[in-house]
Amino acid sequence: MSQSPLVTRSELRKRKEEQERLAEEQRKAAERTYEKREKEISNVYRKELKKNKPVTKSRSSERVKQKERGSILNKAIIFVLLLLIVVMLAVFFI
Repeated sequence: MSQSPLVTRSELRKRKEEQERLAEEQRKAAERTYEKREKEISNVYRKELKKNKPVTKSRSSERVKQKERGSILNKAIIFVLLLLIVVMLAVFFI
């Protein structure tokens, strides 16, 4: 009598398919956890970016703006003083 094989081809195929299915499930689970962790990390950095907004001003540009404002205000003050002097002269001599 011939002996039957210990494991048949169909049994081998079933085992192989089962291993592939388990490997696929593990890969998907790992991918889900990775995506979840990535999302948490990106949320943390998004919050940090909202806190620390990028600097768009520089000292020199602010200094130039301040000088321009100062010169305009000085001119306005001088103009108002001249008008006051003209009004005072008009009041005293007319």
